[in-house]
Amino acid sequence: MAAQDLSVFVSHRDGGIASMELAVDGIRCAGCMQAIEKGLGREPAILGARVNLALKRVSVEWREALLKPEAVVDKLGALGFKAYPFVPERQEEGAASEEKRLLRGLGVAGFASMNIMLLSVAVWSGNSGDIDPTTRDFFHWLSALIALPTAAYAGRPFFESALRALRARAVNMDVPITIGVVLALAMSVAETWNHGHHAYFDGVVMLLFFLLIGRYLDQLMRRRTRDLAGNLAALKAETATRLGADGSWTIVPIAAIRPDDRVIVRPGERVSVDGIVESGRSELDQSLVTGETAPVAVGLGERVHAGTLNLTGALAVRVEAAGQGTLLDEIDRLMSQAVGSRSRYVRLSDRAARLYAPVVHTLSAVTFLGWLLIGGISWPEALMIAVTVLIITCPCALGLAIPAVQVVAASALFRRRIMLKEGDALERLAEADIAVFDKTGTLTLPEPDILNAEALPVERRAEIGALAAASHHPLAQALSRALGSLPAHADVREERGQGLSVMLDGEELRLGSVAFCGAETEAAPVMASHRSASFIAYRRGAYRTVLALGQKLRPEARETIDALRAAGLEIAILSGDRPESVAPIAAELGINHIQAGLLPADKLNLLDSMAANGRKVLMVGDGLNDAPALAGAHVSVSPVSATHLAQAAADIVFLGEGLKPVADALAIARKARGLMLENLWFAVLYNAVAVPVAMAGFATPLIAAAAMSGSSLVVTLNALRARSGAPETEARA
Repeated sequence: MAAQDLSVFVSHRDGGIASMELAVDGIRCAGCMQAIEKGLGREPAILGARVNLALKRVSVEWREALLKPEAVVDKLGALGFKAYPFVPERQEEGAASEEKRLLRGLGVAGFASMNIMLLSVAVWSGNSGDIDPTTRDFFHWLSALIALPTAAYAGRPFFESALRALRARAVNMDVPITIGVVLALAMSVAETWNHGHHAYFDGVVMLLFFLLIGRYLDQLMRRRTRDLAGNLAALKAETATRLGADGSWTIVPIAAIRPDDRVIVRPGERVSVDGIVESGRSELDQSLVTGETAPVAVGLGERVHAGTLNLTGALAVRVEAAGQGTLLDEIDRLMSQAVGSRSRYVRLSDRAARLYAPVVHTLSAVTFLGWLLIGGISWPEALMIAVTVLIITCPCALGLAIPAVQVVAASALFRRRIMLKEGDALERLAEADIAVFDKTGTLTLPEPDILNAEALPVERRAEIGALAAASHHPLAQALSRALGSLPAHADVREERGQGLSVMLDGEELRLGSVAFCGAETEAAPVMASHRSASFIAYRRGAYRTVLALGQKLRPEARETIDALRAAGLEIAILSGDRPESVAPIAAELGINHIQAGLLPADKLNLLDSMAANGRKVLMVGDGLNDAPALAGAHVSVSPVSATHLAQAAADIVFLGEGLKPVADALAIARKARGLMLENLWFAVLYNAVAVPVAMAGFATPLIAAAAMSGSSLVVTLNALRARSGAPETEARA
């Protein structure tokens, strides 16, 4: 790749340090991660390399004066990994393309194995009878005609991975698979050429079929459903309106904005910079930053952040940071750091796979040499016994042990309106020992509701709802939704920052602040009873009422917290909301461990502190301010009502308003992890019995393939038990 192509993707820091994020093909397990990090670490100019196993990305830092970006890519190539600058669209296309390739190979191998087995049955029965040698040779050559191109096509994922590993002078799980397949095919062709009684084309193709099932399921579970960078980029403004010293304004790219510039933010626009308000008053929706849904009034001298939404008035802001350095950029950095940290979790299958390649190679070599030393058989026969050892120990049961349970458990979760996004999330969720909840939108419903509905007579609902529908203010919109879809009143006047008014049947109707409606007397008891709420007053003639708007607990919140406690988890609340908003919810749920007023970095630091103390944190959140914590937690869950970025950062997403799916997911995950361990133990016991039989020469490659297929069937049947684990509930709106 040309130098000018790579320079675009390089970030520069003080001290002559350059960094680049690369997408890397072929990262499949913890062994790949270690090979890359250690391999790049041997280059003196490279300061650090960090592999994101979940996203198959590598972040590299190096001394710019000593190394060019092309050299970093070349170094990865020398390690056996094809790398290219990370572009979200390209990586998504690559993941989809790999899934299609595996699925096509699976289909070809499955179709071919059925046809070869039909030919093999005739040969097996004929060998025990009086099959004509010419007919047997014909069936063998016909099997070869099907098996050889099938193996060349369907085996490409394993062959290519093995070649990359060997070029890098390394060994992975695909090396013994490739050796076993190639040797079995070669010996089968030799047997056919020499008019032998036995050929093993059926066993080879069946082996590839079962291996591709495991590989496809694993790829399906690893592929992320959303791209983090793309979701966050949607919140970042590309332009800003810069104010000149003479009062003129110009729309310029955000990259052209510098500290101490002045920008104007109109109502309805997202704030594009971090800065201080120099003039104007308005209300901001800061829910993306703090999680608090109630609008916050801002005025002269107060700080605003990029990504927040300006609701009512125009603001002139003195810039402190634009683009890089903003709170939104900090959230992006924290997320990258958190996801990279979480990706270092080593899955059960990866831990088992670390031992597989060296053990199987050693056993096969010992078998071959042992038979040669013992004597009594020719070297081709000794080689065939060694190939049988390779085939009988090929990791079909191991390869299916985890993905099969994941797919069945994911289906069970789906029936309970729970979407699993990360395959290893089941393992991580099963290990959780503390559950940390955000408040707004998580323990409570995301939209404010009327907390004192008794203060609103039925005959007033329609006129108040119609008046609220005429405004775009968040509280008015929340009130309108709570009262139902009603057509807005015509000729409504809006006094910005105060409220709405309209004449109806000779009377003036007002909806807005307590002062605007003159409802101070009616407001006093309501404010005393609902300290954490926002208030909207209504007046028609002499009639006045004050409505408290705030979050209500999600359905099943109490039951879910109780179920998590019963499962042995501690419960805590970490919220960006004000302490007075969090305390009543915590008291209602009996949660004693609460911290409020937290920024995104504060939440992530607290989770890191818990992890440093050995805790396995389950994070449940829904806002942009929760995204770094969701990404950094041991495992994370988000409701479907969450921001796109929070959904992207979470491992699991649940539908509906109820919170019970969190407890259901934990129950299913714990059962699934138990089944994964059972499958892995079965794979170990299977090899403990099958390998000595194969080494003793009591099995042929065909018997080995059949035994391998039988072990895969047992593992799959055991995985079906993951369908139960938590009682199914009726879907709720």
